[in-house]
Amino acid sequence: MAHPTQLGFQDAASPVMEELLHFHDHALMIVFLISALVLYIIIAMVSTKLTNKFILDSQEIEIVWTILPAVILVMIALPSLRILYLMDEINDPHLTIKAMGHQWYWSYEYTDYEDLAFDAYMVPTQDLAPGQFRLLETDHRMVIPVQSPIRILVSAEDVLHSWAVPSMGVKMDAVPGRLNQTALLSSRPGVYYGQCSEICGANHSFMPIVIETVPLLNFMLWSTYPVVSA
Repeated sequence: MAHPTQLGFQDAASPVMEELLHFHDHALMIVFLISALVLYIIIAMVSTKLTNKFILDSQEIEIVWTILPAVILVMIALPSLRILYLMDEINDPHLTIKAMGHQWYWSYEYTDYEDLAFDAYMVPTQDLAPGQFRLLETDHRMVIPVQSPIRILVSAEDVLHSWAVPSMGVKMDAVPGRLNQTALLSSRPGVYYGQCSEICGANHSFMPIVIETVPLLNFMLWSTYPVVSA
């Protein structure tokens, strides 16, 4: 869960998000090094009184500043492509859930069960219980088992939406008439919050997403006697 004045990402709750955090730190370190080098060169060029008439026509310098950026781009591209393919991998999911975007709420359908579906509306501020978050809590949470690969099918009923949960490293567009899919795997039990990340209308900021990850036994009991309430 994000907190006020937070500068970094939320704590990772899935292996994919952990990889994204590592890649972010890797790329940010490269950016810092390049920025420091460029700043040093600018200060040196402005402050020095020395000149070199050969520096404007040096083949060695041109070779270095052509090859070095290419090497840096490869260092960024390879781990980025690796994570991109990891995010698209959906291997033998234990559970499939369909998330449908509406104006302005989400509906969930557990397709492996005969009759397990519900709508998730934002809880109004005046109805919040102690400890619940304003504009983020829903009346029905999407419950999934921990340490189990889950396939999420995302679509929309009316306009463009986007199903996003930052701590899970998941963000998938919900397009009317199109069925997109993504995967998530929770590393630990907890409650994780997200919001629609597409400008979908006047109440765009009032259709949150809440995922509750529980041990497998608890999920089996919940799915048998589904009390779909937060």
